[in-house]
Amino acid sequence: MIYNALVSTATLAANIADARWVVFDCRFSLADSEAGVALYREGHIPNARYAHLDSDLSSPITQNSGRHPLPDFTMFADKLSCWGVGNDSQVVVYDDVSGSFAGRMWWLLRCMGHDAVAVLDGGIKQWQKEQRPLSSDVPAFAPRDFQAQLRRNLWVDTEPLQSHMQQHEIKLLDARAPERYRGDQEPIDTKSGHVPGAVNHWWQTNLDGEGLFLPTTVLRKRFAASLGNTPPERAVHMCGSGVTACHNLLAMEAAGLAGSLLYPGSWSEWIRDPNRPIGKGG
Repeated sequence: MIYNALVSTATLAANIADARWVVFDCRFSLADSEAGVALYREGHIPNARYAHLDSDLSSPITQNSGRHPLPDFTMFADKLSCWGVGNDSQVVVYDDVSGSFAGRMWWLLRCMGHDAVAVLDGGIKQWQKEQRPLSSDVPAFAPRDFQAQLRRNLWVDTEPLQSHMQQHEIKLLDARAPERYRGDQEPIDTKSGHVPGAVNHWWQTNLDGEGLFLPTTVLRKRFAASLGNTPPERAVHMCGSGVTACHNLLAMEAAGLAGSLLYPGSWSEWIRDPNRPIGKGG
C-alpha cells in the first residue's frame, strides 16, 4: 500500500523504523527564512531530513518570476538522491502549519513522477500532542538513485493561464485569505487584489479546529461550491507564490477530486507585468 495524499501520525509511527519510509521536515517562516531549520535542530520527528523552501524547493527569484519559482528539477532530483530517496520510497512530509509548506514538497515529488508521497495530517503539532518522540540528531543516510519522470502537464504558466481564462476554459481558485483576495490588505506583495475571474478558496477552510484535514465528504462539498460545474481537471490553483495553493491541490486529491493544476507564479508573478488586470472586492 502506498500513501499518496495524507497519512496519519499513527501510521507514520508504525513505520518510522522502515528504511523505505523517508521523512522530511518542511517547517518554514516567511518572516524568518532560517526559523524552520532552527526548529529542526531543536527537535524533529526521528530520521527526518530538512527541506528548505527557499534553497531546496524553489529556485532564485528573477525579475519576471514570483517569490518562489519552481526549482531546477534536475538539481532537485539530485538532492532527492543525496537525501536517500529512491523510486520505491514512501515519502512523508510535514510542517507545523497543517501542511501549508509541506504541500509544496508533496506536489514537487508528484511532478517528478513519484506518487508515494503523503503529507502528515496535523504535522508535528499533532505528533507532539500525542506525545510521540522527537530527536535532535541529524540522521545519516546513504544516497540512492532517484530517477525522475517529469510531469510537465501538472502546472500552467502565466501566458497560457491568461489565454485559458479569456476562453473560460478553466476555473482559477485563489488559496489566499479572503482579505488578501479582496484587496483589503496585502502584507507581502507590492499590489493588492486578485486575478480577475479567480474564485477565493482559502486553504485554511480545508481544516478543522485541531488543524487536521476535514472529512473527504466535507472537502468535496466545499470544492464543489467553489468549482460549480467545472470538472477537477480544469481547476487551477494559485496563492501568493505557488506554495499554499498546493494545500488546495492536496485537499482535492484527498477528497478524490484528482487532476487539478498549479499556477506556480501565482499573484506575485501576475503583478510583475503592470499591464495585467487586477480585480478587487469579493
